[in-house]
Amino acid sequence: MGKIISLVNQKGGVGKTTTSINLSASLAVLGKRVLLVDLDPQGNTTTGVGINKGEIEKSIYDVLIEECNIKQAIIKTKYENLYVVPSTINLAGLNAELLEKSRTVTGYKKGEQLKKSLDEVKETFDYIIIDCPPSLDVLITNALTASNSVIIPVQCEFFALEGITQLLKTIMIAQKTLNPTLDIEGVLLTMLDSRTNLGFEVVEDIRSFFKEKVYNTIIPRLVKLTEAPSHGEPIIVYDPKSRGAEAYINLAKEVIERNGNEQY
Repeated sequence: MGKIISLVNQKGGVGKTTTSINLSASLAVLGKRVLLVDLDPQGNTTTGVGINKGEIEKSIYDVLIEECNIKQAIIKTKYENLYVVPSTINLAGLNAELLEKSRTVTGYKKGEQLKKSLDEVKETFDYIIIDCPPSLDVLITNALTASNSVIIPVQCEFFALEGITQLLKTIMIAQKTLNPTLDIEGVLLTMLDSRTNLGFEVVEDIRSFFKEKVYNTIIPRLVKLTEAPSHGEPIIVYDPKSRGAEAYINLAKEVIERNGNEQY
Protein backbone atom coordinates (compact mmCIF):
# COMPACT_ATOMS: atom_id res chain seq x y z
CA MET A 1 0.00 0.00 0.00
CA GLY A 2 1.42 3.37 -1.03
CA LYS A 3 2.50 5.97 1.47
CA ILE A 4 0.92 9.37 0.88
CA ILE A 5 3.22 12.32 1.61
CA SER A 6 2.29 16.00 1.24
CA LEU A 7 4.85 18.76 0.80
CA VAL A 8 3.54 21.68 2.81
CA ASN A 9 4.60 25.18 3.77
CA GLN A 10 2.29 28.15 3.42
CA LYS A 11 5.31 30.28 2.59
CA GLY A 12 6.02 30.49 -1.13
CA GLY A 13 9.41 30.04 -2.75
CA VAL A 14 10.77 27.43 -0.36
CA GLY A 15 11.18 24.63 -2.89
CA LYS A 16 7.91 22.67 -2.56
CA THR A 17 7.38 22.21 -6.28
CA THR A 18 11.05 21.63 -7.05
CA THR A 19 11.16 19.00 -4.34
CA SER A 20 7.86 17.39 -5.35
CA ILE A 21 9.13 16.92 -8.90
CA ASN A 22 12.65 15.81 -8.06
CA LEU A 23 11.85 13.63 -5.05
CA SER A 24 9.17 11.84 -7.09
CA ALA A 25 11.50 11.35 -10.07
CA SER A 26 14.31 10.15 -7.81
CA LEU A 27 12.05 7.64 -6.05
CA ALA A 28 10.99 6.42 -9.50
CA VAL A 29 14.63 6.02 -10.59
CA LEU A 30 15.22 3.94 -7.47
CA GLY A 31 12.52 1.55 -8.65
CA LYS A 32 9.50 2.86 -6.75
CA ARG A 33 6.18 3.32 -8.49
CA VAL A 34 5.22 6.95 -7.82
CA LEU A 35 2.10 9.06 -8.29
CA LEU A 36 2.69 12.81 -8.20
CA VAL A 37 -0.42 14.87 -7.42
CA ASP A 38 -0.31 18.54 -8.44
CA LEU A 39 -2.55 20.35 -5.97
CA ASP A 40 -1.36 23.86 -6.87
CA PRO A 41 -3.53 25.94 -9.26
CA GLN A 42 -0.36 27.28 -10.89
CA GLY A 43 0.31 23.79 -12.22
CA ASN A 44 4.09 24.13 -12.22
CA THR A 45 4.55 20.53 -11.13
CA THR A 46 2.49 19.42 -14.10
CA THR A 47 4.64 21.24 -16.65
CA GLY A 48 7.77 20.37 -14.68
CA VAL A 49 7.38 16.69 -15.57
CA GLY A 50 6.76 17.42 -19.23
CA ILE A 51 2.96 17.53 -19.41
CA ASN A 52 1.45 19.97 -21.92
CA LYS A 53 -1.45 21.71 -20.16
CA GLY A 54 -3.22 22.18 -23.46
CA GLU A 55 -3.55 18.42 -23.81
CA ILE A 56 -4.98 17.75 -20.35
CA GLU A 57 -8.47 16.23 -20.50
CA LYS A 58 -9.05 15.57 -16.79
CA SER A 59 -7.26 17.22 -13.88
CA ILE A 60 -7.24 17.11 -10.09
CA TYR A 61 -9.95 19.79 -10.22
CA ASP A 62 -12.30 17.40 -12.03
CA VAL A 63 -11.50 14.72 -9.47
CA LEU A 64 -12.22 16.97 -6.48
CA ILE A 65 -15.56 18.21 -7.84
CA GLU A 66 -16.42 14.57 -8.63
CA GLU A 67 -16.67 15.04 -12.39
CA CYS A 68 -14.43 12.01 -12.88
CA ASN A 69 -12.62 9.38 -10.84
CA ILE A 70 -8.91 9.69 -10.18
CA LYS A 71 -7.98 6.82 -12.50
CA GLN A 72 -9.32 8.88 -15.42
CA ALA A 73 -7.06 11.81 -14.48
CA ILE A 74 -3.78 9.92 -14.01
CA ILE A 75 -1.25 10.52 -16.79
CA LYS A 76 1.80 8.32 -17.38
CA THR A 77 4.81 10.62 -17.76
CA LYS A 78 7.64 9.85 -20.17
CA TYR A 79 9.70 8.74 -17.18
CA GLU A 80 9.59 5.15 -15.99
CA ASN A 81 7.56 4.51 -12.82
CA LEU A 82 6.36 8.13 -12.64
CA TYR A 83 2.69 9.10 -13.00
CA VAL A 84 0.99 12.44 -12.41
CA VAL A 85 -2.46 13.83 -11.67
CA PRO A 86 -2.20 17.24 -13.36
CA SER A 87 -3.50 20.62 -12.26
CA THR A 88 -5.05 23.51 -14.16
CA ILE A 89 -6.01 27.07 -13.22
CA ASN A 90 -9.59 25.83 -12.63
CA LEU A 91 -8.36 24.64 -9.24
CA ALA A 92 -8.16 28.26 -8.06
CA GLY A 93 -11.96 28.39 -7.72
CA LEU A 94 -12.30 25.13 -5.83
CA ASN A 95 -12.51 26.66 -2.36
CA ALA A 96 -15.70 28.59 -3.15
CA GLU A 97 -17.26 25.65 -5.00
CA LEU A 98 -16.70 23.16 -2.20
CA LEU A 99 -17.83 25.65 0.43
CA GLU A 100 -21.09 26.19 -1.45
CA LYS A 101 -21.60 22.44 -1.85
CA SER A 102 -21.02 21.86 1.87
CA ARG A 103 -23.77 24.40 2.59
CA THR A 104 -26.31 22.89 0.24
CA VAL A 105 -25.61 19.13 0.40
CA THR A 106 -26.42 17.43 3.69
CA GLY A 107 -23.45 15.57 5.14
CA TYR A 108 -21.00 16.83 2.53
CA LYS A 109 -17.48 17.36 3.94
CA LYS A 110 -15.37 19.60 1.76
CA GLY A 111 -12.06 18.31 3.10
CA GLU A 112 -12.38 14.61 2.29
CA GLN A 113 -12.54 14.50 -1.51
CA LEU A 114 -8.85 13.84 -2.10
CA LYS A 115 -8.66 11.08 0.51
CA LYS A 116 -11.60 9.25 -1.01
CA SER A 117 -9.99 9.44 -4.45
CA LEU A 118 -6.50 8.38 -3.38
CA ASP A 119 -7.94 5.46 -1.41
CA GLU A 120 -8.98 4.05 -4.79
CA VAL A 121 -5.42 3.89 -6.13
CA LYS A 122 -2.96 3.90 -3.22
CA GLU A 123 -2.48 0.14 -3.34
CA THR A 124 -1.03 0.43 -6.86
CA PHE A 125 1.76 2.87 -5.92
CA ASP A 126 4.69 2.77 -3.52
CA TYR A 127 4.56 6.52 -2.92
CA ILE A 128 2.02 9.24 -3.61
CA ILE A 129 3.57 12.71 -3.40
CA ILE A 130 1.28 15.75 -3.14
CA ASP A 131 2.58 19.19 -4.14
CA CYS A 132 0.56 21.68 -2.09
CA PRO A 133 -0.01 25.39 -2.81
CA PRO A 134 1.48 28.09 -0.55
CA SER A 135 -1.71 28.56 1.46
CA LEU A 136 -3.75 27.15 4.34
CA ASP A 137 -7.11 26.58 2.68
CA VAL A 138 -9.41 23.78 1.56
CA LEU A 139 -6.69 22.33 -0.68
CA ILE A 140 -4.38 21.95 2.31
CA THR A 141 -7.25 20.48 4.34
CA ASN A 142 -7.76 17.88 1.61
CA ALA A 143 -4.04 17.12 1.46
CA LEU A 144 -3.61 16.74 5.23
CA THR A 145 -6.72 14.59 5.48
CA ALA A 146 -5.47 12.29 2.74
CA SER A 147 -1.83 12.03 3.82
CA ASN A 148 0.05 9.65 6.06
CA SER A 149 2.69 12.30 6.64
CA VAL A 150 4.10 15.65 5.55
CA ILE A 151 7.49 16.89 4.43
CA ILE A 152 8.15 20.53 5.32
CA PRO A 153 10.65 22.25 3.01
CA VAL A 154 12.38 25.12 4.81
CA GLN A 155 14.54 27.62 2.95
CA CYS A 156 17.96 28.37 4.46
CA GLU A 157 17.31 32.08 4.93
CA PHE A 158 16.97 34.56 7.78
CA PHE A 159 13.18 34.28 8.15
CA ALA A 160 13.16 30.49 7.80
CA LEU A 161 11.20 29.80 10.98
CA GLU A 162 8.71 32.60 10.35
CA GLY A 163 5.34 30.99 9.65
CA ILE A 164 6.46 27.54 10.73
CA THR A 165 4.63 27.95 14.05
CA GLN A 166 1.35 28.58 12.23
CA LEU A 167 1.98 25.61 9.94
CA LEU A 168 2.64 23.35 12.94
CA LYS A 169 -0.61 24.56 14.53
CA THR A 170 -2.45 23.70 11.31
CA ILE A 171 -0.91 20.23 11.31
CA MET A 172 -1.87 19.73 14.98
CA ILE A 173 -5.45 20.81 14.27
CA ALA A 174 -5.56 18.36 11.36
CA GLN A 175 -4.29 15.60 13.66
CA LYS A 176 -7.03 16.34 16.20
CA THR A 177 -9.96 16.88 13.87
CA LEU A 178 -9.25 15.25 10.52
CA ASN A 179 -6.45 12.71 10.56
CA PRO A 180 -5.17 11.43 13.92
CA THR A 181 -2.43 9.33 12.31
CA LEU A 182 -0.87 12.26 10.40
CA ASP A 183 2.85 12.52 11.09
CA ILE A 184 5.71 14.85 10.19
CA GLU A 185 7.74 12.71 7.81
CA GLY A 186 10.66 15.11 7.83
CA VAL A 187 11.94 18.65 7.50
CA LEU A 188 13.97 19.41 4.39
CA LEU A 189 16.48 22.25 4.27
CA THR A 190 16.49 23.86 0.82
CA MET A 191 18.29 26.55 -1.17
CA LEU A 192 21.46 26.52 0.92
CA ASP A 193 24.00 29.07 -0.32
CA SER A 194 27.27 27.56 0.87
CA ARG A 195 29.09 30.85 0.27
CA THR A 196 27.47 32.56 3.27
CA ASN A 197 27.63 31.89 7.00
CA LEU A 198 23.95 32.80 7.37
CA GLY A 199 22.80 29.66 5.59
CA PHE A 200 24.70 27.41 7.97
CA GLU A 201 23.41 29.36 10.98
CA VAL A 202 19.87 28.69 9.77
CA VAL A 203 20.72 25.00 9.36
CA GLU A 204 21.78 24.89 13.01
CA ASP A 205 18.62 26.69 14.12
CA ILE A 206 16.34 24.32 12.19
CA ARG A 207 18.17 21.24 13.44
CA SER A 208 17.92 22.42 17.06
CA PHE A 209 14.18 23.11 16.60
CA PHE A 210 13.13 19.93 14.75
CA LYS A 211 15.98 17.64 15.87
CA GLU A 212 15.93 14.14 14.28
CA LYS A 213 13.07 15.10 11.96
CA VAL A 214 15.51 17.09 9.79
CA TYR A 215 16.87 15.17 6.81
CA ASN A 216 20.64 14.80 6.53
CA THR A 217 20.36 15.82 2.89
CA ILE A 218 20.39 19.57 2.24
CA ILE A 219 19.29 20.89 -1.15
CA PRO A 220 21.77 23.47 -2.51
CA ARG A 221 20.82 26.69 -4.23
CA LEU A 222 21.58 25.97 -7.90
CA VAL A 223 20.57 27.63 -11.17
CA LYS A 224 20.18 24.20 -12.79
CA LEU A 225 17.47 23.25 -10.30
CA THR A 226 15.40 26.27 -11.31
CA GLU A 227 16.06 25.73 -15.03
CA ALA A 228 15.10 22.06 -15.19
CA PRO A 229 11.30 22.42 -14.72
CA SER A 230 11.10 24.94 -17.57
CA HIS A 231 12.39 22.16 -19.81
CA GLY A 232 9.82 19.71 -18.44
CA GLU A 233 12.53 17.61 -16.85
CA PRO A 234 13.54 16.61 -13.32
CA ILE A 235 17.14 17.44 -12.45
CA ILE A 236 18.25 13.80 -12.74
CA VAL A 237 17.38 13.99 -16.45
CA TYR A 238 18.27 17.63 -17.12
CA ASP A 239 21.70 17.45 -15.45
CA PRO A 240 22.21 13.98 -13.98
CA LYS A 241 25.76 14.64 -12.77
CA SER A 242 24.93 17.86 -10.92
CA ARG A 243 24.99 18.39 -7.16
CA GLY A 244 21.22 18.92 -7.35
CA ALA A 245 20.64 15.49 -8.89
CA GLU A 246 22.88 13.89 -6.27
CA ALA A 247 21.06 15.70 -3.46
CA TYR A 248 17.61 14.55 -4.55
CA ILE A 249 18.72 10.94 -5.05
CA ASN A 250 20.14 11.05 -1.52
CA LEU A 251 16.87 12.52 -0.23
CA ALA A 252 14.89 9.77 -1.92
CA LYS A 253 17.14 7.18 -0.29
CA GLU A 254 16.54 8.80 3.11
CA VAL A 255 12.78 8.74 2.56
CA ILE A 256 12.92 5.06 1.64
CA GLU A 257 15.13 4.24 4.64
CA ARG A 258 12.84 6.09 7.07
CA ASN A 259 9.99 3.96 5.83
CA GLY A 260 12.00 0.82 6.54
CA ASN A 261 11.94 -0.40 2.97
CA GLU A 262 15.62 -0.60 2.13
CA GLN A 263 19.10 0.31 3.30
CA TYR A 264 21.69 2.09 1.19
